[in-house]
Amino acid sequence: MAEEHKHEESLPNLDPAVEVVERESLMEKLSEKIHHKGDSSSSSSSSSDDENEKKSSSPSSLKSKVYRLFGRERPVHKVLGGGKPADIFMWKDKKMSGGVFGGATAAWVVFELMEYHLLTLLCHALIVLLAVLFIWSNATMFIHKSPPKIPEVHIPEEPLLQLASGLRIEINRGFSSLREIASGRDLKKFLSAIAGLWVLSILGGCCTLLTLAYIGVVLLFTVPLIYDKYEDKIDPYGEKAMAELRKQYAVLDEKVLSKIPRGPLKNKKKD
Repeated sequence: MAEEHKHEESLPNLDPAVEVVERESLMEKLSEKIHHKGDSSSSSSSSSDDENEKKSSSPSSLKSKVYRLFGRERPVHKVLGGGKPADIFMWKDKKMSGGVFGGATAAWVVFELMEYHLLTLLCHALIVLLAVLFIWSNATMFIHKSPPKIPEVHIPEEPLLQLASGLRIEINRGFSSLREIASGRDLKKFLSAIAGLWVLSILGGCCTLLTLAYIGVVLLFTVPLIYDKYEDKIDPYGEKAMAELRKQYAVLDEKVLSKIPRGPLKNKKKD
């Protein structure tokens, strides 16, 4: 008991006001630490959010800045119309594409290089086919075998109607474009049409219509496929070429085209 009494007397007598101050200082230090941690976490989270926003926005901004040839925004497959024709031109079905391309090549070789005529070829093919089937049908009576089963061929109506409808739409679109060009409303389209027809006339003097058609088939089977694979490398060159063409057209417009008197439709639009 005496030792415990001495230990209590040895403890210092603290003032209540001093204890309150010390408690308040401890609370302030704890609150500062908590706010400091919160600020650091918020700053780190905001910086991470900013980085994520930059990462997410940078690809879209790059994609928006990428130049695509002829201003297209859809993939090449969609530009070609999609469906089976686009699959054939893009070599999605290699057997079908190879068959169509091989058939076109064979037709060009037969009619252009061998100088075979279409009517002659059809007649000779029908002669051979009818002769073989006639002899086979009669020979089965002597060799006691079943005659050949000749299938009945019927041309379906719906595909022909769809083909005719598509051709009608394209022909009408071409006529409307020619009418718009001939009306004198757009000088740029007029010059483009004249230049295109002039190039076609030069090519027509160098080769036949069949060769031109075959060249078009070869381009359809090769150019879209190559461009689809290497569009990121081709588009910058296309952008430079289009910029140069615009520059040359601006010079031509300033020196020549602007001095040509406009028609009444142009004057009415300007008024």
